[in-house]
Amino acid sequence: MKMQLANRVHTLTPSTTLAITAKAKQLKEQGVDVIGLGAGEPDYNTPENILDAAYQSMKDGQTKYTPAGGLPALKQAIIDKLARDQKLTYEPSEILVGVGAKHVLYTLFQVILNEGDEVLIPIPYWVSYPEQVKLAGGVPVYIEATADQEYKISAKQIKDAITEKTRAIIINSPSNPTGMIYSEQELQEIADVCKEADILIISDEIYEKLIYGDAKHRSIAELSTDSKERTIVINGVSKSHSMTGWRIGYAAGNKQIINAMTDLASHSTSNPVTTSQFAAIEAYNGPQDAVEEMRKAFESRLETIFPKVAAIPGFTLIKPQGAFYLLPDVTEASVKTGYSSVDSFVEALLTEAKVAVIPGSGFGSPNTIRLSYATSLELLEEAVSRIDSFVRSKWQEDLL
Repeated sequence: MKMQLANRVHTLTPSTTLAITAKAKQLKEQGVDVIGLGAGEPDYNTPENILDAAYQSMKDGQTKYTPAGGLPALKQAIIDKLARDQKLTYEPSEILVGVGAKHVLYTLFQVILNEGDEVLIPIPYWVSYPEQVKLAGGVPVYIEATADQEYKISAKQIKDAITEKTRAIIINSPSNPTGMIYSEQELQEIADVCKEADILIISDEIYEKLIYGDAKHRSIAELSTDSKERTIVINGVSKSHSMTGWRIGYAAGNKQIINAMTDLASHSTSNPVTTSQFAAIEAYNGPQDAVEEMRKAFESRLETIFPKVAAIPGFTLIKPQGAFYLLPDVTEASVKTGYSSVDSFVEALLTEAKVAVIPGSGFGSPNTIRLSYATSLELLEEAVSRIDSFVRSKWQEDLL
Protein backbone atom coordinates (compact mmCIF):
# COMPACT_ATOMS: atom_id res chain seq x y z
CA MET A 1 0.00 0.00 0.00
CA LYS A 2 1.33 3.42 -0.96
CA MET A 3 0.98 5.77 1.99
CA GLN A 4 -0.01 9.32 1.06
CA LEU A 5 -0.06 12.26 3.42
CA ALA A 6 -2.13 15.40 3.07
CA ASN A 7 -0.36 18.22 1.24
CA ARG A 8 -0.79 20.53 4.22
CA VAL A 9 1.62 18.57 6.42
CA HIS A 10 4.40 18.93 3.86
CA THR A 11 4.41 22.69 4.50
CA LEU A 12 5.26 22.29 8.16
CA THR A 13 8.69 23.07 9.56
CA PRO A 14 9.75 20.66 12.33
CA SER A 15 9.98 22.25 15.77
CA THR A 16 13.58 23.22 16.51
CA THR A 17 12.69 23.52 20.17
CA LEU A 18 11.43 19.96 20.39
CA ALA A 19 14.38 18.60 18.42
CA ILE A 20 16.94 20.15 20.77
CA THR A 21 14.93 19.15 23.83
CA ALA A 22 14.72 15.55 22.59
CA LYS A 23 18.47 15.35 21.98
CA ALA A 24 19.23 16.84 25.41
CA LYS A 25 16.89 14.32 27.01
CA GLN A 26 18.58 11.47 25.15
CA LEU A 27 22.00 12.59 26.42
CA LYS A 28 20.68 12.85 29.98
CA GLU A 29 19.32 9.31 29.74
CA GLN A 30 22.82 8.21 28.75
CA GLY A 31 24.16 9.73 31.95
CA VAL A 32 25.53 12.93 30.41
CA ASP A 33 25.34 16.00 32.70
CA VAL A 34 23.37 18.28 30.38
CA ILE A 35 21.86 21.55 31.59
CA GLY A 36 18.77 22.48 29.62
CA LEU A 37 18.02 26.15 28.98
CA GLY A 38 15.34 25.43 26.41
CA ALA A 39 12.36 25.27 28.75
CA GLY A 40 9.29 27.23 27.73
CA GLU A 41 7.60 26.70 31.07
CA PRO A 42 8.08 27.84 34.66
CA ASP A 43 10.08 25.50 36.89
CA TYR A 44 7.59 25.95 39.75
CA ASN A 45 4.84 23.48 40.56
CA THR A 46 1.23 24.60 40.23
CA PRO A 47 0.21 26.45 43.45
CA GLU A 48 -1.25 24.28 46.21
CA ASN A 49 -4.67 25.96 46.31
CA ILE A 50 -5.14 25.18 42.60
CA LEU A 51 -4.14 21.55 43.11
CA ASP A 52 -6.62 21.30 45.98
CA ALA A 53 -9.43 22.77 43.88
CA ALA A 54 -8.77 20.30 41.08
CA TYR A 55 -8.72 17.36 43.48
CA GLN A 56 -11.92 18.50 45.16
CA SER A 57 -13.69 18.83 41.82
CA MET A 58 -12.90 15.19 41.06
CA LYS A 59 -14.06 14.11 44.51
CA ASP A 60 -17.29 15.99 43.84
CA GLY A 61 -17.88 14.01 40.66
CA GLN A 62 -16.99 16.83 38.25
CA THR A 63 -15.48 14.47 35.69
CA LYS A 64 -17.97 14.62 32.83
CA TYR A 65 -18.33 16.60 29.61
CA THR A 66 -18.70 20.36 29.84
CA PRO A 67 -19.91 22.88 27.23
CA ALA A 68 -17.53 22.92 24.26
CA GLY A 69 -16.51 26.53 24.91
CA GLY A 70 -15.87 26.07 28.60
CA LEU A 71 -17.68 26.01 31.94
CA PRO A 72 -19.86 29.08 32.59
CA ALA A 73 -18.09 29.56 35.93
CA LEU A 74 -14.68 29.63 34.22
CA LYS A 75 -15.90 32.05 31.57
CA GLN A 76 -17.10 34.31 34.38
CA ALA A 77 -13.74 34.02 36.15
CA ILE A 78 -12.02 35.08 32.92
CA ILE A 79 -14.46 37.96 32.46
CA ASP A 80 -13.76 39.10 36.02
CA LYS A 81 -10.00 38.81 35.44
CA LEU A 82 -10.17 40.93 32.27
CA ALA A 83 -12.27 43.55 34.07
CA ARG A 84 -9.89 43.57 37.04
CA ASP A 85 -6.59 43.66 35.15
CA GLN A 86 -7.42 45.36 31.85
CA LYS A 87 -10.66 47.22 32.66
CA LEU A 88 -12.24 45.39 29.72
CA THR A 89 -15.86 44.27 29.67
CA TYR A 90 -16.91 41.04 27.97
CA GLU A 91 -19.98 38.82 27.86
CA PRO A 92 -19.85 35.00 28.13
CA SER A 93 -20.65 34.80 24.40
CA GLU A 94 -17.36 36.62 23.76
CA ILE A 95 -15.21 34.07 25.63
CA LEU A 96 -13.91 30.70 24.44
CA VAL A 97 -12.01 28.38 26.76
CA GLY A 98 -9.77 25.99 24.87
CA VAL A 99 -7.17 23.28 25.30
CA GLY A 100 -4.29 25.67 25.97
CA ALA A 101 -3.58 29.00 24.31
CA LYS A 102 -1.79 27.19 21.46
CA HIS A 103 -4.91 25.28 20.44
CA VAL A 104 -7.02 28.40 20.90
CA LEU A 105 -4.77 30.14 18.37
CA TYR A 106 -5.00 27.15 16.02
CA THR A 107 -8.79 27.24 16.23
CA LEU A 108 -8.82 31.00 15.63
CA PHE A 109 -6.78 30.74 12.43
CA GLN A 110 -9.01 27.92 11.20
CA VAL A 111 -12.12 30.08 11.48
CA ILE A 112 -10.80 33.43 10.21
CA LEU A 113 -8.56 32.45 7.28
CA ASN A 114 -9.46 31.45 3.76
CA GLU A 115 -6.94 30.13 1.23
CA GLY A 116 -4.37 32.82 0.46
CA ASP A 117 -5.30 35.19 3.29
CA GLU A 118 -2.24 36.87 4.76
CA VAL A 119 -1.29 37.24 8.42
CA LEU A 120 1.42 39.70 9.44
CA ILE A 121 3.94 38.10 11.81
CA PRO A 122 6.73 40.08 13.49
CA ILE A 123 10.22 38.55 13.52
CA PRO A 124 11.36 37.16 15.96
CA TYR A 125 8.18 35.10 16.40
CA TRP A 126 6.93 32.22 18.48
CA VAL A 127 7.59 29.07 16.49
CA SER A 128 3.97 27.97 16.01
CA TYR A 129 2.51 31.16 14.54
CA PRO A 130 3.62 30.59 10.91
CA GLU A 131 2.86 26.87 11.01
CA GLN A 132 -0.67 27.41 12.28
CA VAL A 133 -1.31 30.08 9.65
CA LYS A 134 -0.12 27.71 6.91
CA LEU A 135 -2.27 24.86 8.24
CA ALA A 136 -5.31 27.12 7.89
CA GLY A 137 -4.45 27.85 4.25
CA GLY A 138 -3.08 31.29 5.09
CA VAL A 139 0.18 32.94 4.12
CA PRO A 140 2.59 34.20 6.80
CA VAL A 141 3.97 37.64 5.91
CA TYR A 142 7.02 38.44 8.00
CA ILE A 143 8.01 41.85 9.31
CA GLU A 144 11.49 41.96 10.78
CA ALA A 145 12.18 43.85 13.97
CA THR A 146 15.87 44.36 14.69
CA ALA A 147 17.69 44.73 17.99
CA ASP A 148 17.95 48.46 17.26
CA GLN A 149 14.14 48.50 17.38
CA GLU A 150 14.17 46.46 20.59
CA TYR A 151 12.67 43.68 18.44
CA LYS A 152 9.39 45.58 18.06
CA ILE A 153 7.88 46.35 14.67
CA SER A 154 6.69 49.85 13.86
CA ALA A 155 3.34 51.09 12.61
CA LYS A 156 5.04 52.17 9.37
CA GLN A 157 6.39 48.67 8.78
CA ILE A 158 2.91 47.28 9.27
CA LYS A 159 1.37 49.83 6.92
CA ASP A 160 3.94 49.00 4.25
CA ALA A 161 3.26 45.26 4.57
CA ILE A 162 -0.53 45.41 4.32
CA THR A 163 -2.11 44.24 1.07
CA GLU A 164 -5.66 43.56 -0.04
CA LYS A 165 -5.15 39.98 1.18
CA THR A 166 -4.12 40.95 4.73
CA ARG A 167 -6.55 39.53 7.25
CA ALA A 168 -4.81 39.95 10.60
CA ILE A 169 -1.65 40.82 12.52
CA ILE A 170 -0.19 39.06 15.56
CA ILE A 171 1.13 41.11 18.45
CA ASN A 172 2.87 39.14 21.22
CA SER A 173 3.63 41.33 24.23
CA PRO A 174 5.55 40.38 26.35
CA SER A 175 7.21 38.45 23.57
CA ASN A 176 8.51 34.94 23.22
CA PRO A 177 11.43 34.84 22.44
CA THR A 178 12.54 38.45 23.03
CA GLY A 179 10.83 39.35 26.31
CA MET A 180 10.11 42.83 24.95
CA ILE A 181 6.91 44.79 25.65
CA TYR A 182 5.12 47.27 23.40
CA SER A 183 4.45 50.63 25.01
CA GLU A 184 1.01 52.19 25.03
CA GLN A 185 2.06 54.69 22.37
CA GLU A 186 3.45 51.94 20.13
CA LEU A 187 0.26 49.94 20.52
CA GLN A 188 -1.87 52.99 19.74
CA GLU A 189 0.04 53.61 16.52
CA ILE A 190 -0.43 49.97 15.53
CA ALA A 191 -4.14 50.12 16.40
CA ASP A 192 -4.56 53.22 14.20
CA VAL A 193 -3.01 51.44 11.20
CA CYS A 194 -5.16 48.36 11.75
CA LYS A 195 -8.28 50.51 11.96
CA GLU A 196 -7.40 52.29 8.73
CA ALA A 197 -6.78 48.96 6.94
CA ASP A 198 -9.70 47.22 8.69
CA ILE A 199 -7.75 44.15 9.78
CA LEU A 200 -7.98 41.94 12.85
CA ILE A 201 -5.50 42.15 15.72
CA ILE A 202 -4.50 38.95 17.49
CA SER A 203 -3.02 39.93 20.86
CA ASP A 204 -1.10 37.07 22.48
CA GLU A 205 -0.74 38.06 26.14
CA ILE A 206 0.25 34.71 27.66
CA TYR A 207 3.28 36.23 29.48
CA GLU A 208 1.28 39.18 30.81
CA LYS A 209 2.04 38.48 34.50
CA LEU A 210 5.79 38.06 34.05
CA ILE A 211 6.99 41.67 33.81
CA TYR A 212 10.04 43.27 35.43
CA GLY A 213 11.40 46.61 36.52
CA ASP A 214 9.34 49.64 35.53
CA ALA A 215 7.76 47.95 32.50
CA LYS A 216 3.97 47.95 32.21
CA HIS A 217 1.72 45.64 30.26
CA ARG A 218 -1.11 47.12 28.25
CA SER A 219 -3.49 45.14 26.09
CA ILE A 220 -4.08 46.74 22.71
CA ALA A 221 -7.77 45.96 23.29
CA GLU A 222 -7.79 48.54 26.11
CA LEU A 223 -6.99 51.53 23.93
CA SER A 224 -10.34 52.29 22.30
CA THR A 225 -13.72 50.85 21.42
CA ASP A 226 -12.49 50.14 17.90
CA SER A 227 -9.33 48.34 19.02
CA LYS A 228 -11.36 46.19 21.43
CA GLU A 229 -13.82 45.25 18.70
CA ARG A 230 -11.12 44.20 16.22
CA THR A 231 -8.85 42.46 18.76
CA ILE A 232 -8.94 38.83 19.80
CA VAL A 233 -7.12 38.55 23.13
CA ILE A 234 -5.33 35.24 23.67
CA ASN A 235 -4.24 34.28 27.18
CA GLY A 236 -4.32 31.46 29.71
CA VAL A 237 -2.99 30.08 32.97
CA SER A 238 0.05 28.22 31.59
CA LYS A 239 2.76 30.78 32.30
CA SER A 240 1.10 32.97 34.93
CA HIS A 241 0.16 30.13 37.27
CA SER A 242 2.70 27.49 36.20
CA MET A 243 -0.01 25.31 34.65
CA THR A 244 1.48 24.41 31.27
CA GLY A 245 0.39 20.77 31.48
CA TRP A 246 -3.18 21.58 32.48
CA ARG A 247 -3.88 22.96 28.98
CA ILE A 248 -6.26 25.83 29.61
CA GLY A 249 -6.22 28.95 27.44
CA TYR A 250 -8.85 31.35 26.26
CA ALA A 251 -9.85 33.80 23.56
CA ALA A 252 -11.84 36.98 24.23
CA GLY A 253 -13.35 39.02 21.43
CA ASN A 254 -15.93 39.33 18.68
CA LYS A 255 -18.84 37.00 19.43
CA GLN A 256 -19.24 35.89 15.81
CA ILE A 257 -15.63 34.69 15.75
CA ILE A 258 -15.94 33.17 19.22
CA ASN A 259 -19.11 31.33 18.19
CA ALA A 260 -17.38 29.89 15.12
CA MET A 261 -14.42 28.82 17.25
CA THR A 262 -16.79 27.15 19.71
CA ASP A 263 -18.52 25.24 16.91
CA LEU A 264 -15.16 24.05 15.60
CA ALA A 265 -14.00 23.06 19.09
CA SER A 266 -17.15 21.00 19.53
CA HIS A 267 -15.99 18.82 16.64
CA SER A 268 -12.28 18.73 17.54
CA THR A 269 -11.90 18.57 21.32
CA SER A 270 -15.49 18.28 22.66
CA ASN A 271 -14.39 20.40 25.62
CA PRO A 272 -11.32 21.40 27.65
CA VAL A 273 -10.43 18.91 30.40
CA THR A 274 -13.05 19.29 33.12
CA THR A 275 -10.65 19.01 36.06
CA SER A 276 -8.34 21.56 34.48
CA GLN A 277 -11.22 24.01 34.14
CA PHE A 278 -11.97 23.81 37.86
CA ALA A 279 -8.28 24.35 38.54
CA ALA A 280 -8.32 27.44 36.31
CA ILE A 281 -11.36 28.83 38.13
CA GLU A 282 -9.33 28.73 41.33
CA ALA A 283 -6.31 30.16 39.54
CA TYR A 284 -8.25 33.28 38.57
CA ASN A 285 -10.55 33.60 41.60
CA GLY A 286 -8.15 32.50 44.32
CA PRO A 287 -5.17 34.24 45.95
CA GLN A 288 -2.45 35.49 43.60
CA ASP A 289 0.48 35.37 46.06
CA ALA A 290 2.19 32.49 44.25
CA VAL A 291 2.01 34.37 40.95
CA GLU A 292 3.86 37.34 42.42
CA GLU A 293 6.36 35.09 44.22
CA MET A 294 7.24 33.40 40.93
CA ARG A 295 7.49 36.74 39.11
CA LYS A 296 9.92 38.07 41.72
CA ALA A 297 12.05 34.95 41.42
CA PHE A 298 12.30 35.31 37.65
CA GLU A 299 13.17 38.98 38.02
CA SER A 300 15.92 38.12 40.49
CA ARG A 301 17.33 35.51 38.11
CA LEU A 302 17.25 38.01 35.26
CA GLU A 303 19.16 40.61 37.28
CA THR A 304 21.79 38.03 38.20
CA ILE A 305 22.22 36.25 34.91
CA PHE A 306 21.88 39.06 32.35
CA PRO A 307 25.27 40.70 32.98
CA LYS A 308 26.98 37.30 32.98
CA VAL A 309 25.54 36.41 29.56
CA ALA A 310 26.33 39.89 28.23
CA ALA A 311 29.99 39.36 29.26
CA ILE A 312 30.42 36.23 27.12
CA PRO A 313 32.70 37.13 24.17
CA GLY A 314 30.77 37.61 20.95
CA PHE A 315 27.38 37.77 22.66
CA THR A 316 25.28 40.95 22.27
CA LEU A 317 21.84 41.31 23.75
CA ILE A 318 19.28 43.72 25.10
CA LYS A 319 17.68 43.32 28.49
CA PRO A 320 14.17 41.84 28.30
CA GLN A 321 11.24 43.40 30.10
CA GLY A 322 9.15 40.28 30.56
CA ALA A 323 8.70 36.51 29.99
CA PHE A 324 11.74 34.37 30.96
CA TYR A 325 14.05 34.32 27.95
CA LEU A 326 17.27 35.96 26.80
CA LEU A 327 17.89 36.30 23.05
CA PRO A 328 21.57 37.11 22.47
CA ASP A 329 22.94 37.64 18.97
CA VAL A 330 25.84 35.18 18.77
CA THR A 331 26.99 35.86 15.21
CA GLU A 332 30.47 36.92 16.29
CA ALA A 333 30.81 34.12 18.82
CA SER A 334 29.90 31.42 16.31
CA VAL A 335 32.27 32.80 13.65
CA LYS A 336 35.21 33.38 15.98
CA THR A 337 34.85 29.88 17.45
CA GLY A 338 34.98 28.31 14.01
CA TYR A 339 31.37 27.37 13.30
CA SER A 340 29.72 27.93 9.95
CA SER A 341 26.32 28.72 11.41
CA VAL A 342 24.59 29.45 14.69
CA ASP A 343 22.83 26.08 14.41
CA SER A 344 26.18 24.26 14.37
CA PHE A 345 27.36 26.46 17.26
CA VAL A 346 24.28 25.38 19.23
CA GLU A 347 24.97 21.74 18.39
CA ALA A 348 28.51 22.12 19.76
CA LEU A 349 27.25 23.78 22.93
CA LEU A 350 25.10 20.72 23.54
CA THR A 351 27.64 18.02 22.71
CA GLU A 352 30.78 19.70 24.09
CA ALA A 353 29.70 22.24 26.73
CA LYS A 354 26.72 20.11 27.73
CA VAL A 355 24.27 23.04 27.61
CA ALA A 356 21.06 22.90 25.60
CA VAL A 357 19.85 26.19 24.11
CA ILE A 358 17.45 26.89 21.26
CA PRO A 359 18.78 28.23 17.93
CA GLY A 360 17.07 31.43 16.85
CA SER A 361 16.41 29.99 13.39
CA GLY A 362 13.25 28.47 14.84
CA PHE A 363 12.05 31.98 15.67
CA GLY A 364 12.98 33.49 12.31
CA SER A 365 16.12 35.02 13.85
CA PRO A 366 19.03 32.82 12.70
CA ASN A 367 21.80 34.92 14.28
CA THR A 368 20.47 34.44 17.80
CA ILE A 369 19.96 31.78 20.44
CA ARG A 370 17.24 31.61 23.07
CA LEU A 371 18.15 30.86 26.66
CA SER A 372 15.40 30.27 29.19
CA TYR A 373 15.98 31.32 32.80
CA ALA A 374 13.05 29.21 34.00
CA THR A 375 15.38 27.02 36.03
CA SER A 376 17.26 27.34 39.31
CA LEU A 377 19.82 30.11 39.72
CA GLU A 378 22.48 27.51 40.56
CA LEU A 379 21.96 25.70 37.26
CA LEU A 380 21.74 28.97 35.35
CA GLU A 381 25.07 30.18 36.67
CA GLU A 382 26.72 26.84 35.93
CA ALA A 383 25.27 26.81 32.39
CA VAL A 384 26.47 30.34 31.64
CA SER A 385 29.89 29.48 33.04
CA ARG A 386 30.08 26.47 30.72
CA ILE A 387 29.10 28.55 27.69
CA ASP A 388 31.60 31.25 28.59
CA SER A 389 34.42 28.72 29.02
CA PHE A 390 33.50 26.99 25.76
CA VAL A 391 33.59 30.24 23.78
CA ARG A 392 36.86 31.44 25.33
CA SER A 393 38.55 28.08 24.76
CA LYS A 394 37.73 28.09 21.05
CA TRP A 395 38.12 31.80 20.27
CA GLN A 396 40.39 32.16 17.26
CA GLU A 397 41.63 35.72 17.80
CA ASP A 398 43.55 37.17 20.67
CA LEU A 399 40.72 39.40 21.85
CA LEU A 400 40.40 38.13 25.38
